[in-house]
Amino acid sequence: MEGNVVLALGLTLFAGLATGVGALIAFFTSRTNKKFLSVALGFSAGVMIYVSLIEIFVKAKDALVAAHGETQGYWLTVIGFFGGIVFIALIDRFIPQGNNPHEVKTVEDVHDAQSHAPKIEEDKLMKMGMFTALAIGIHNFPEGIATFMSAMQDPNVGIAIAIAVAIHNVPEGIAVAIPIFFATGNRIKAFKLSFLSGLAEPIGALIAFLILMPFLTDTMFGIVFAAVAGIMVFISLDELLPAAKKYDETHLSIYGLVAGMAVMALSLLLLA
Repeated sequence: MEGNVVLALGLTLFAGLATGVGALIAFFTSRTNKKFLSVALGFSAGVMIYVSLIEIFVKAKDALVAAHGETQGYWLTVIGFFGGIVFIALIDRFIPQGNNPHEVKTVEDVHDAQSHAPKIEEDKLMKMGMFTALAIGIHNFPEGIATFMSAMQDPNVGIAIAIAVAIHNVPEGIAVAIPIFFATGNRIKAFKLSFLSGLAEPIGALIAFLILMPFLTDTMFGIVFAAVAGIMVFISLDELLPAAKKYDETHLSIYGLVAGMAVMALSLLLLA
């Protein structure tokens, strides 16, 4: 149990701090590798969708059916699944579109920001940068809970989800670093805030550990795990796939999606 907790917290920290990698890419490269990002985001979506519907949803249903019977257990699973979708959708709903860190940005936007930064008042820029850092923190919080809960139940599934979330967070880090740099004109400050905003994921994991774990009955586990599946599916359909298609020039995002599903399926078979 203790080993699983350490691993689960470590995985959420790894996934969250990938935002810092995105910031570094934004500042130290001159062009966005759109083909790679398209495949990587599609791959991440494939991993999340497959593991959510084939593994996480099924385990949630098994736990709830064992506790409440076939009919009521299945109903609770479906309610938990769509409850997770509503939860993450509401978070997205209350983040204004222009400041949403999941909006696609490219490395080239950094250079545009650098040329425009001096033209806007400093106080407005700082407010914009801090709000963007807060926005990504709010977005990443439920992802931390999802990664932690998955790793606690099955470390192999947790590792796969952490890698998928980390891939997702790299371009997200670019999206955060760009408006913060636009706001401050300071690369170091933009990197720090982008890096620190990723800490929302391990904080979400800590809250899940401190609040949820002590009361984790079969019913609560099943509902939370079903909600995790819903959160992952929503993130994939609402954020990863649209971003992958925006970077895409051919069908690379779909090839990445299928590859992610295949790799996840193979890993579950081999580790079963």
